[in-house]
Amino acid sequence: MSLVTILPSGKSIDVAAGTTLLAAILAVEEAIAHKCDGKAACGTCHIYIQEGRKGVSRIGREENERLDTIVGIGSKSRLACQATVLGTEDVKIELLGFGSGL
Repeated sequence: MSLVTILPSGKSIDVAAGTTLLAAILAVEEAIAHKCDGKAACGTCHIYIQEGRKGVSRIGREENERLDTIVGIGSKSRLACQATVLGTEDVKIELLGFGSGL
């Protein structure tokens, strides 16, 4: 289990290894766009991992290709639908466009 904290709201949730960050975000009823239902096809669930990047899965080919098409990405950028919690350390993420997603 890892504690996932969502900024800017500060909501936290204990998450089992293998759970996507998108599932964790939705479990605490945060607003986040996710138009493709977790298939890395749209990029609307773009987030930043502020702390605990080693506690999240590596970026796969599909996710990397989608991130390459998004303006404003950086080294902390991930797609919430593709990043899974490893259960090795706590993770702090920042939602983009807070409250504008669903």
